[in-house]
Formats: sequence, C-alpha cells, structure tokens
Amino acid sequence: MGAKVEFVDRHSGERVQESVMGEGALRFAYETLLGRTLWPVLFGSGIVSAVLGRRYDSPRSKRDIASLASIPGCRPDEAEKPVSEYSSFNDFFTRRLRPGARPLGEGVVSPADGRLMLYLNADADCAFPLKGAVRKLRDVFDGDAPPGKYDIAVLRLAPVDYHRFHFPCDCESCGSVRVVPGKYHSVNPIALLRHPDVYADNERQILRCRSQFGDFWLVDVGAFGVGTIVQTYEGVRHAKGDEKGYFKFGGSTVIFIAAAGAVEFDADIVRNSAAGLETRVLCCERIGLAKRH
Repeated sequence: MGAKVEFVDRHSGERVQESVMGEGALRFAYETLLGRTLWPVLFGSGIVSAVLGRRYDSPRSKRDIASLASIPGCRPDEAEKPVSEYSSFNDFFTRRLRPGARPLGEGVVSPADGRLMLYLNADADCAFPLKGAVRKLRDVFDGDAPPGKYDIAVLRLAPVDYHRFHFPCDCESCGSVRVVPGKYHSVNPIALLRHPDVYADNERQILRCRSQFGDFWLVDVGAFGVGTIVQTYEGVRHAKGDEKGYFKFGGSTVIFIAAAGAVEFDADIVRNSAAGLETRVLCCERIGLAKRH
C-alpha cells in the first residue's frame, strides 16, 4: 500500500485523508507489472474511456450513484435535484447545483471544487513539482507557452467533487479553446505518484482570457474515464462565476495560470502550498484578490 494522501480542508482547517474511489483497480494499474504493461490499452487511446462513458451514460448505471453519493465530501444535498431523479451515473456526476449552493465570493474565485496547490513565480522552463515529479509550463502548453513569470494554480478534482467548472473573474475569452490531444491517465494521487507526467501527457483544452489584471489561461485536463471535456460557454464576455464547461466521469484537473503577482492569493492557500499540502476549496469561493494591470 502506498502512503496516505492528505489535504487541508479549508473550512475546518484540519488535515483530511483522501477517499479514493476504485483504489484497488488504480493500484493494480499503476503498482503492478501486469497493470503497467496494459498502459497502451488502458491509457494510450480514448477507447477504454469511451467504453466507460457509454456504461455510465446507461440507465443501468443509476444503481452506482448511491456508492458515489455516500463517499465523504460528495454533498448530494447540494444537487439541483434529488438523487433519485438522476437518470444515470453520468447524469448525477455532471449535475448542476441548486441555487445558492456556491455563493460567489469577492475577488478571484476558484473555477471548480477541488484540491488546490500553488506554484508561484515560475517561467515556461521552470520545473515545478507535481506530486513527487517535476513538469514545465512549456510541456503543459505543448511547447507554446507564454514568456515571462507566472503563478500556477493546479486544482485537482476527485470523483466526489462537483464536476462543472466556471470562470474565476469577469473576463473576455481570446479566440477559441486550443485542444492538445493526449492520453487518459488518472489524476488520482496513486496515478500521480506512479506516472508523474500526467499533466503534460493527458489531453488538455487551453483557453486564453483577458481581465482587469491582464491575460490568464485556463487549462482543462482530461483523465481516465474522462473521454469528454465539454465546453458549454458561449460568446466572448463572461461574468465571474459563469459556467465554462464540465468533465464527464473520472478525476480531472483545472489549471489557472496568471502573470506572477497579478493575483494576491489568500494566505492560507499560499501557506499550505509552501508546506507541500493541497487545500480543498469550493467552486466560486475566493482564492485571492486581483491587482489591476
């Protein structure tokens, strides 16, 4: 068994051990020789993710909702409908929330529910740690990274989380989403420890936006079981908290990238990140204050 994965729950201030859905299967895939030999089949294409997607879109998958809803942190009471009214597992997984479940905070807000880690003052070739490994912003952008120094906020979603993502501030999108094809590894902590190149190997969808504090980027990272990243936003102008899109079943990640110092991130998130700990945040709650460009 690997080391326990802990994060800081922002609202209680306590360290929490992460609940891992499908832990046995993940450990087989990433921690056994046979599992690793199957990587080209499991993660090298979207086939397995597509099959899982069809399964979880099926009405038969409705019986699996209870297992997910019972995991600590899922918060089914925040869904816009009672659990019994969802037609399939994916219908519940991609659920919207009831009005008021995510009050809009001041400043720059979290684009999604998840576990947040900051990497500050990094340039395109500065190696920053991601769960025991190092990646470069240039890798994440597939070689087309912006020059300069940047603050990087990696927001890792778990299956229990609300899986729609939103705009973190008032902004305008610059052009359309750029899709970087990739693999479909899990972003679960077990996978990140055994295959640390996930954030540069998995499919990414990148959108550049313009705001009062300058340009920023939102990078949506696909994962095992997430054969589909759905962008739902329309037009060019977006209000803070507007829905941008959603992930279908699986763990997944949103990366928020802004010029270094453009956002003054909240002290608790900075402190936890400096200690190597993710902070559990909720969508649309404040994570920092913007500085005018």
